[in-house]
Amino acid sequence: MTQEKIKDIREKFERADAADLAELISRYEPDERAGVAALVARGRKRLASGQKEEERLDHMLLYERKYADFQAICGIDEAGRGPLAGPVVAGAVILPKGCRIRYLNDSKQLSAKMREQLFEEIMEKAAAVGVGMSSPARIDEINILQATYEAMRKAIGALAVKPDILLNDAVTIPGVDIRQVPIIKGDAKSLSIAAASVIAKVTRDRLMVEYDKQMPQYGFAGHKGYGSAAHIQAILEYGPSPIHRRSFLKNFVREENL
Repeated sequence: MTQEKIKDIREKFERADAADLAELISRYEPDERAGVAALVARGRKRLASGQKEEERLDHMLLYERKYADFQAICGIDEAGRGPLAGPVVAGAVILPKGCRIRYLNDSKQLSAKMREQLFEEIMEKAAAVGVGMSSPARIDEINILQATYEAMRKAIGALAVKPDILLNDAVTIPGVDIRQVPIIKGDAKSLSIAAASVIAKVTRDRLMVEYDKQMPQYGFAGHKGYGSAAHIQAILEYGPSPIHRRSFLKNFVREENL
């Protein structure tokens, strides 16, 4: 009987989902060819990795399970409280009941490429997504904390579905008549908050890339407005841009130049 070609077996392993993978490992385990043994070993590793990710997702859904009696659970997070330039952006995301998005985590723990991929998956799967922003001028006017709250209220208002409960990353938002649950480091503990974190971060990063095209001397595409050495040097050389937060620059720029 002719043995199955290793390249054909490899294609099966590459196409297999978790259920099929377990069956393939069992089927080809007796095959003593080194190439097949390597495929089986990689399959076991992939299966173990998948199981570990499912366990992590279970942990990330702890709060969603705790508040499962609420129909529309909304995660809230922001991006851009610390930078010297650009808006602060808030994301609000309502995921459908039972929604599991693999590798979704606190946006700061993800690569830019992974954030972009997850952004598209969130937009496709979410029951509702809202984004809110407060401008640099508004940040200077009312301070960064109040501007962050304002952006969060705008994000909630932009949702197509009204949430029944808000899971917030650490804060309680004033002026909101929906039940709120502040969760310290919530973007690493709640899938809904992690989704909001990714939406806010990718939205803001894309905006800073567009600003970079208009004002390339500041390098916004690289540092996204944060206070890197190159960014501070650019401010000293060219002066503040229209999107710089004047109230954040007092340690770097003389008062008369703001």
